[in-house]
Amino acid sequence: MPSGTLRLLVESSPKKVFIVALDWPGLARSGKDEAAAVDALLAHLGRYRPIAEAAGEDLPAGDLALDVVERAEGGGGTAFGVPSEIVKADREKVTPTQAKRNAALVEAAWAAFDQIAEAAPESLRKGPRGGGRDTSKMVGHVNEADAAYAREMGLRHDPKDRAAVEAMRAEMLAILRKSSDGSALADRKWPARYAARRIAWHALDHAWEIEDRTER
Repeated sequence: MPSGTLRLLVESSPKKVFIVALDWPGLARSGKDEAAAVDALLAHLGRYRPIAEAAGEDLPAGDLALDVVERAEGGGGTAFGVPSEIVKADREKVTPTQAKRNAALVEAAWAAFDQIAEAAPESLRKGPRGGGRDTSKMVGHVNEADAAYAREMGLRHDPKDRAAVEAMRAEMLAILRKSSDGSALADRKWPARYAARRIAWHALDHAWEIEDRTER
């Protein structure tokens, strides 16, 4: 990936459009149309940069070239607010170096979510996002979603306490650290690249939601 270029996926539905930075798991934002989604992605680069740095990566800075390498027609999941389409880029081979990088970015996304949730008050400003969940409910939601994501990787976990969450994450990261030929994990639907970007996106989406809904 050229240092000043973001390879992008545009996932479109009539109600919502996602812009996904394919080389940066978790960096995906949505808008009512493509232009709004691009603006949202660019506005979140500063929030994503610490995630990249925590994973030992340097997110390109300055004037970035935006290279739309793939477009996908989204479905109900897209319209609901989830980047849910698996595309050709997700089925690309994952080298050992790329696998370790993707896992490090997912781990950094989880760590950011944990840190933000721990520092947040229990009561969050009410609004339409997230159904008005307060912090503890948000944490539970993310952990439950990760358990569902783990099943897509061939794992079974019941994250009822912190130790169980840590064990689940460790097994998920172990899978993501392995190289891949791009085929689906555990004979299900998700290839490794999609798993990494979906898991990291969900953690960061709710981390940033907690920040945005915290009373100042």
